[in-house]
Parts: sequence; C-alpha cells; structure tokens
Amino acid sequence: MIPAARPAAPGAGDLPIGTGYAPCHHGEILQGVFLDGDGRRCAGLVTLPMAGPGSHAEFVRRPGTASEALTVVPAGRTKAARAAALAVAESAERAGERPCGGELRLTGDVPVGLGMGSSTSDVIATVRAVANSYGLRLPADTVARLAVRAELACDPLMLDGRPVLFAQREGRVLEVLGPALPPLVVVGCTLGGGAPVDTLSLPVHTPADVDADQVRAFERLRTLLRRAVATGDVQLLGEVATASASLGQRVLGHPEFEALTGIARRVGAAGVQIAHSGAVAGVLFDPAAPGLRHRVRSCLRALDAHGIPATRTFATLTTTKEILNGPAHRGVDRPAGPDTPRRPARLPAL
Repeated sequence: MIPAARPAAPGAGDLPIGTGYAPCHHGEILQGVFLDGDGRRCAGLVTLPMAGPGSHAEFVRRPGTASEALTVVPAGRTKAARAAALAVAESAERAGERPCGGELRLTGDVPVGLGMGSSTSDVIATVRAVANSYGLRLPADTVARLAVRAELACDPLMLDGRPVLFAQREGRVLEVLGPALPPLVVVGCTLGGGAPVDTLSLPVHTPADVDADQVRAFERLRTLLRRAVATGDVQLLGEVATASASLGQRVLGHPEFEALTGIARRVGAAGVQIAHSGAVAGVLFDPAAPGLRHRVRSCLRALDAHGIPATRTFATLTTTKEILNGPAHRGVDRPAGPDTPRRPARLPAL
C-alpha cells in the first residue's frame, strides 16, 4: 500500500509532505566490465549490503510555484537537487498534475567519500520522498533511471536486497545472482587513514578501454560468484572479493592492501573486500567457521598493530550476528569506548 502524503509541518499550512529512505552499502564484492545478454560490454558491480546507516529525505511540495523553485537543506547536495527536479517532473506527469517547487530536507549518517553509496542513498531517498508527496511509489527501474540521470552512475540501493550484478552507469540489472548472499561477518575498516576519495579525480575508463583478457577475467569472477551464491560458499565468495579488490588496486593503489590481505590469511578469514571508489574495506568471515569470536578479535588486534582503523563489525544477517555475539556477549557492533581501543567504532556520521 502506498503511504499517503501527509500535511506539512506546523507553519507550512496544508502543503503535502513526502518522506523517503534509502540504505547504504559497504563497498563492492565485485566490480569490473562484463557482458550483457546481447554480448555488449557494460561496467557492472555487486555491492555488499549493510544495515544501519542510511539517508532520510522529506519533501514539502508547494503547488502553484515554479518547478525550478526547489531548495535543498543542507545546501550543496547538488545530486539530490537534480534528483528532486527529475522526480517532480516524473511524479507530476504520473499524477496528472503540474510540476511545482518545494523544499527538500536531507538527514542521515552515511559517511561521505568512503565508497558506501552516500550520494546514491541521498538521491534514492529524495526520489522516494518526492514521489510520496504525490501519493506515488515509483517502480525500482524508474528510480534507477532517475538516479543515473541525477548522478551519472548509481548503486543498486533501490532494489530489494538480492545480490545483483548491476550496470551502474545504465541503471539496470545485468543478472540476479540468487536470493541472498551467503551469511557473512564483516570486520570493517578504512584504508588511507579514512580520507575521503575524490572519485572525480580517478582515471575514467570506458568498457571499450578494457582489453579482452580483463573482460574474460571479470566474467570468470562473475561465474564463481554466481556459484558461491548458489551453494552458500563463503570461502569462494571471499576469493572472488579478494581478486576483485586486487584488480581494483591498479587504480586505487592502497598502500595497506598487502597488509590487509596478509591479516585475512593469518586469521583464517575468507577474504577481503574494498570499495572501488572509496576507502572503506572489510575482512570477510564465515560465521560457521570454528572459533569465530577469536578470529575476529585477532583480526582487530592485527588491524590495530598495522595502523588500519577498524570501524564496525557487522553481520549480513541477524542470525549471523547472534552466532558472532552469543546471548551473553553483546557490543561487537557498538561504538568503542575509551577503555576498549580495539573494539570497532562506528563509522563517522555526516
């Protein structure tokens, strides 16, 4: 059921308000150039879902005003502003109304510049809020199309959470890999001291620039990831993620990469994953592996020893979190206190 737009806050009269939300992710498991169903090359990625941080949007629609009379709070969210204008045009046409202006307010706690999809989260929350103000819920493919127009490329945060190979520059699914990823425990961290990555400064390569051998390598990883999802094989998923992260170092060149993969091997992790457009990374564990809590603690100590800041330890499924923490041990996913220097802290908020 589509939630009805509600009256605006006090002082705004009877103007309709729409709200929207979108989650973030924890970087990529796989990213590269792949072939679509017609054999055409496409940039594509598979993201690692993460519950918790997200973007909330509230849109106050002002009927009768010019459609370009849009304001955004906080100022400077240019991608969200573009998304609002596009969503107004789309929603007004579907609702049979004239486009109008309004005010968009964004709040959230997705860290910026770490490769966690902060801009896409803002954009999707915005599109959903605008549509909601018209009493609409736009289909996921429409949200994806508007998101790509607003920011040139987007993450698949508008979808239902199933693992997909997503063409981020085209806003379409290349392949649904299965119903769900195998359960994972992820020890999150940041590379490069956690400094945001300016994605606009990274080299831009089109799919045509990638040689045939690289495309074949990405397709092999795609096949292995499909198998890992189908069989619930965490170890194989970790191998795919590590291989993808290694290929990504040709662009990102994180100096801590060898230390991170070395830590993963020593503590018996399945592998590592790294955001291909940011600094966030994760050491991946099989929750069914014996001695999981000891492995996680050893990983946190090793990260600390190498000067790699830990962020948060999380599970991709609630049941996995219970396996990790146990009924008598909570707090692996809590902020670090001053007396627990190796307990992972939450990622910084906006």
